[in-house]
Amino acid sequence: MKRYPIYSVQNFSCNDIHRDFYVNTFTEHLKSHSFVEEPHRHDSYLMVFFTKGSGFHEVDFDQFEIKRGSLFVLQPGQMHHWNLSEDIEGFVIIFSQELYNLYFGQKKINDYNFYHSIQNRPEMVFEEKEISKIQPYFDLLIQENIQDNKYQLDKLLNLLDCIHIEVARKYSETYSHQTHSYNIKINKFESLLEEYFRTQKLPSFYAEKLNITLKHLNRICNEILQKTATEVITDRVILEIKRMLIDKQLAVNEVAFKVGYDDYSYFSRFFKKQTGMSPTEFRNALR
Repeated sequence: MKRYPIYSVQNFSCNDIHRDFYVNTFTEHLKSHSFVEEPHRHDSYLMVFFTKGSGFHEVDFDQFEIKRGSLFVLQPGQMHHWNLSEDIEGFVIIFSQELYNLYFGQKKINDYNFYHSIQNRPEMVFEEKEISKIQPYFDLLIQENIQDNKYQLDKLLNLLDCIHIEVARKYSETYSHQTHSYNIKINKFESLLEEYFRTQKLPSFYAEKLNITLKHLNRICNEILQKTATEVITDRVILEIKRMLIDKQLAVNEVAFKVGYDDYSYFSRFFKKQTGMSPTEFRNALR
């Protein structure tokens, strides 16, 4: 039975001082960590920026084409793997939420909306003129990382945040809902959903928690996400089921129980209605 691994920053970093921060060129990264081309997850945040080469990147069962200028941001828990050309080049950064939040204090990593799971599209493509603005920060990260200077971690984290700012500007231009007045409610909805989706499947529960009517919650979801609140909840539940089904050490009925379904028959019908396959068929279709 195959079990897909969850990697920590420490699986990549050999730096005893900065164990919660890892940066490398993608070419060097693959030399020592070729295992990342197989499906896996991280318990930390991941950013990858490609400057040359091609291929495909699958994130939570969605496939994206890799090209020059492709930048991917992943949150803890997202399943992904690569299929890369031989001439691939770029940069990879992995860091823990704890490190970032402790260092910046008032500002939290989740303040950057491109990391949010409900709204998040993990891919952005930077045009040539935009690459020239963001790549120097990656170059400086690599240079700083191989040196042993005073305040090294401070500089690494501040360069990372400069990259975050460039990505946030690009993301807000690409996805206009980032500055929408409903954004605060959507972010709160997301937090509640992550906390309760295994036990609470009804949108009325979340509307009550948000102190708004169900009609208003649906209006917000439709305006920003082009989905109903029920569809948003369903998508999150289905994603979790898919993630758990790829761990073949869990029986399918165990998966059902872990996401809040005591009735296996109902669970199976629900999954098939959403995906076109039974849970067992989905599992058997995985490589």
